[in-house]
Order: sequence, then C-alpha cells, then structure tokens
Amino acid sequence: MRLFIAVNFDDDIVGSLVSIQDELKENGVRGKYTSSENLHLTLAFVGEYDDPGKVLEVVREVPFRPMRIKYEGLQLFRDMYFVRFENHPGLMSYVRRLRRAFDENGIPYDRKRFMPHITLVRKVDHRNESPETGLDGVLNDIYVDRIFLMRSELTRNGPIYTELGSNG
Repeated sequence: MRLFIAVNFDDDIVGSLVSIQDELKENGVRGKYTSSENLHLTLAFVGEYDDPGKVLEVVREVPFRPMRIKYEGLQLFRDMYFVRFENHPGLMSYVRRLRRAFDENGIPYDRKRFMPHITLVRKVDHRNESPETGLDGVLNDIYVDRIFLMRSELTRNGPIYTELGSNG
C-alpha cells in the first residue's frame, strides 16, 4: 500500500488553487494538471508499506501545533508548476520530528529535503517563460490544524488519494 503524510485543504483553498490552474491554462500552459480532489501538501512520502496502523500511530504520537503557512509564489521547476510556501519554523520542526519518529519505528520514507509546496501541473511542455498570471491575492495564508495519513492508489485514470486517518 502506497502511503504518505499530508496537509489537505478545505473547499475555499482548493477553489483558489483551481483558479491558479485555470490562469495557467489560459496562459497556454499544457501538461498533466493535478485534479482538485488530489491537491495537497506532502509532508512525508512513505511509499509501499503494509502497516498503515503503525504509521498512523506514529503520526498521532508526534506533537503538532496548528499554524498558518504563508504563500510565497508560483514556481516552475523542471517540468512542474507548483505553489511554494515559506519554510515556516513550526512546520519544518514538525517534519523533522515526524521523520525522526519514523526512523525510530523502522518506517521507511523518502529522504529528499522537505520543501513545502503543492504541485499544480506535471509534465509541463511550456518552459520558455513563466506566464503572467496575476496571482497576488488569489491565495491567502493557509491555516493548518490537522495532518493526514493518505493512501495513494495508482490507476490508469490517475492516482486516487484516500484519507486513512489524522492526528486529531
């Protein structure tokens, strides 16, 4: 079972993210757009692991304090557009503590450096210049009050993400 830890969003935030995607489409950006129901911020990717109960137990044991994270901008990196967020000290600390708890409990995870972002488009074929999107004010700070354990099921129509539990 493919698992990951994420921040999920309410309908208002998802609506704002979809508006940004719409702006990109209107500016000629072609690629594989993340479906609205799959928009999230990944904190840790566990990957294939057959004990989601153990993962959820660890997520619930790592203390988490609600916080507001600040939107920093839209970024094109390689063949992806994503919304980037500040390196909020509380969020960065939580991710470090979560990963340490995974290590202590023998739970594998992707060890890439954590950078808070939401992927909007993959396999972008418009790389010559960043489009003018007028995104200022479209996305406000995001209040994060819960962390979710998610399952990712890969299908031929794209991934399906399912919440398996949360820290609260």
